[in-house]
Amino acid sequence: MANNRNLHLNQDPTSVYFIHPSYASSSQLVSTKFNGTGYANWKRSMILSLSAKNKLSFVDGSLTKPYNATLEGKAWDRCNDLVCSWLLFNLDDVIAKSVLFFKSAREIWLDLDERFGYTSMPQLYSLEQ
Repeated sequence: MANNRNLHLNQDPTSVYFIHPSYASSSQLVSTKFNGTGYANWKRSMILSLSAKNKLSFVDGSLTKPYNATLEGKAWDRCNDLVCSWLLFNLDDVIAKSVLFFKSAREIWLDLDERFGYTSMPQLYSLEQ
């Protein structure tokens, strides 16, 4: 929720629904697009970028979707779409196509984590050595 009730949700810089004019949907948030390797590094970079923009709550599950018919519900939809577009733009084309039809940034995030967020035993052994 916005702290300043005089401002619209997407105009209050303290609100998770704030959208700065520089927030382009085709922004390269991290140095390289995720192509299937180096998921932990890509994920950490995305977390930092999303946190800096006050949008981490759209992927980490701490912000639930409000009722659609409210102003907050409409603001949530708009910000969720923005975060989805950032995620898609920062993924390799093949991976982006595989998550294109998920409805929320959280669903995309969970799918990527499920597919790429594991550590294999040989990788773990190699890291420990």
